[in-house]
Amino acid sequence: MKVCIYGVGAIGGWLGVHLGQAGCTVSAVARGATLQALRSQGLTLHQGGATHTVPVQASDRPADLGVQDVVIIAVKAPALAQVAAQMAPLLGPETVVFTAMNGVPWWFLHGFGGKVAGTRLHTIDPDEAIAQGIPAAQVLGGVVHASCAVDAPGVIRHHFGHGLIVGEPSGHTTARAQAWVDALTRAGFAATLSPHIQKDIWFKLWGNMTVNPISGITGATTDLILNDDLVRGFISSVMLEAKAIGEQLGIAIDQQPEDRHAVTRKLGAFKTSMLQDVEAGKGIELDALVSAVRELGQLTQVATPFTDALLGLSRLHARVRGLYPAQ
Repeated sequence: MKVCIYGVGAIGGWLGVHLGQAGCTVSAVARGATLQALRSQGLTLHQGGATHTVPVQASDRPADLGVQDVVIIAVKAPALAQVAAQMAPLLGPETVVFTAMNGVPWWFLHGFGGKVAGTRLHTIDPDEAIAQGIPAAQVLGGVVHASCAVDAPGVIRHHFGHGLIVGEPSGHTTARAQAWVDALTRAGFAATLSPHIQKDIWFKLWGNMTVNPISGITGATTDLILNDDLVRGFISSVMLEAKAIGEQLGIAIDQQPEDRHAVTRKLGAFKTSMLQDVEAGKGIELDALVSAVRELGQLTQVATPFTDALLGLSRLHARVRGLYPAQ
């Protein structure tokens, strides 16, 4: 199996090493220091006290890598339009595009959503550049339940979690989805096939759409955020709005916010990915985590005053620091 990683960061690198060890031919689209590191020393993973390195064919030109069996997109959401514009040389008619990203994806309402099914999410893909560059028919949705970090370009450290959820946007059980789950399982992941990947995406989003931006604004780790009664109450109010939207879309969540807070507490004190991006001066993926939820609220006619407040504050904070596009 030929697998190309587009976005060799923490998650993309983690996936690439395991797949390379399982016998896949792994390539990567990269640039700058990451590209040089992959060419000179391969892709390295520190996990469970051991170090693993696999060779990777790397280029900043997708045409150099050719048509793939699977392309894994593991970039931050703000980079996706540019990625989509460069994808064509990697895609054949049977190529599967596996999205291993946070937040609401551009294909979220493709074949799903009841009255709003098929609606384009303007906050995610305003000019349809992503949809045009990556055909929805070739997409397999993914949810990652793991924590990894980049120690250095091309060097990844795994902290915890091995879960991967795979699903067709249509909800159908297909041979290609099962084949990808089987390949991931052989590579050592706890991979499962979902009959409703949008529900899995929404449930993960339900937990990180609040803590991520609040950590970015405050600089606080998750334990400090949840230990503040007023902040936790605000988070719960946002989550209840998202819960109501999910009910309208047919992806109801059968938990209450405090149930999810208890799960987050068990992970201990950690910096969210958005806080890490703020500290590194990188653009934040606010639209996929919060703006899209507000838009889905408008589409389903669910009022979102607390989500609006979270979005406004987070957006202003990021704009002042040059981490989110100007209005």
